[in-house]
Amino acid sequence: MILKDTLSTILRDQRPLPVDAPEIQRELLAAVPARSAQAIVLTGVRRTGKSVLQAQRMRLMHGTSFYCNLEDTRLFGLTPQDFPTFLELVDEIAPGKAAVFLDEVQELAEWQRLVRALLDRGRTVCITGSNASLLGRELGAKLTGRQMTFELFPFSYTEYLDFRRLKPGPASLNGFLDDGGFPAFVRDGDPRVLQELLRDIVQRDIAVRHGLRETRHVMNLALFLLANTGQALSMQRLTKSLAIPTVGQTSRYLEFLEDAYLLFHVPKFSSSFKQRVVAPPKYYAIDNGLRRVNSPQSTADVGHRLENAIFTALRRRRAPLAWAGERDAWECDFVTGSEAIQVCAELTPANRDREVRGVLEAAALPGARRRPVILTLNQRDRLHADGDVIEVLPAWEWMSRQGKPA
Repeated sequence: MILKDTLSTILRDQRPLPVDAPEIQRELLAAVPARSAQAIVLTGVRRTGKSVLQAQRMRLMHGTSFYCNLEDTRLFGLTPQDFPTFLELVDEIAPGKAAVFLDEVQELAEWQRLVRALLDRGRTVCITGSNASLLGRELGAKLTGRQMTFELFPFSYTEYLDFRRLKPGPASLNGFLDDGGFPAFVRDGDPRVLQELLRDIVQRDIAVRHGLRETRHVMNLALFLLANTGQALSMQRLTKSLAIPTVGQTSRYLEFLEDAYLLFHVPKFSSSFKQRVVAPPKYYAIDNGLRRVNSPQSTADVGHRLENAIFTALRRRRAPLAWAGERDAWECDFVTGSEAIQVCAELTPANRDREVRGVLEAAALPGARRRPVILTLNQRDRLHADGDVIEVLPAWEWMSRQGKPA
């Protein structure tokens, strides 16, 4: 336990993270309500700007707010036994119905009880954290639906343009494909920022949280998938290629990596549940800069970077997403409820038939008729094939007009 006087000193000393220039308003901010009877949960990968977004929300609040960063080393001794004292101090520091902002709640054991107590007192509560299942399954189990979750990603293409003061176009797209969207890296360009970030994610969000004694297999798996985004990879292949002892371990490590928002899987489209489960998924990285810095390629790798960027744009929508194809026949990169999307750096006479067939086959899959689209670095066209019209668009234009996340 922490003495009340000591805890009071720490909490009164807390301040939200200062926002470095240049500051931009994150697109997600417009979707987050100012006040709510439910806990507002901001989740996402480390260093993506959750604390900055929280600080921006605090500035929009009228009156006093209460802020606490639970990663403060002085609070490492905080336990559930301290919650009554913590609640007393919240009432003293920010009386009435002032909003409460808690940063990195996963650092506190049984933090769900504290959040529930604050909600029961009529407080608006906004929390941040860096683990998907922690803020999903565990929070939901304790609050039984009394939460609204919002995922924050690294800068989108349009946020990258705002931050760098650039205009949409092929030049800025190439910069985005190289840099990605982690704010500190976009600002400083120091690769050590993203190298240390990867180590932090593996050590703090995976090894410590899940009690792993060594991280060699998890790190090897992360590096392999970062270097091989967009490839269909089975559990058996990953296990054998990386000499992981069992398929079960590989499955657990993949879940950990996805919970930490480092990598995501995209299943293969199928109307059969069994086939969806059995078919190998494809994996994509949270960010192109993180991918490039931690898995340097001998070639420019522009096509894979572009595909990964399109994935992250689609992932922000939080809508069902799949890839589709038949072995040695055709393949389409992304299938949504309304679009079949093929991604290639450049449409040429050599690859035109393959790309067109893939997107048309995917557009005709069971379900609602999908709009066939081919996204390239900087081509615009309308192709007519088999009675269909395929729209060819520059990826920078398509990403510029994507709707803001919900």
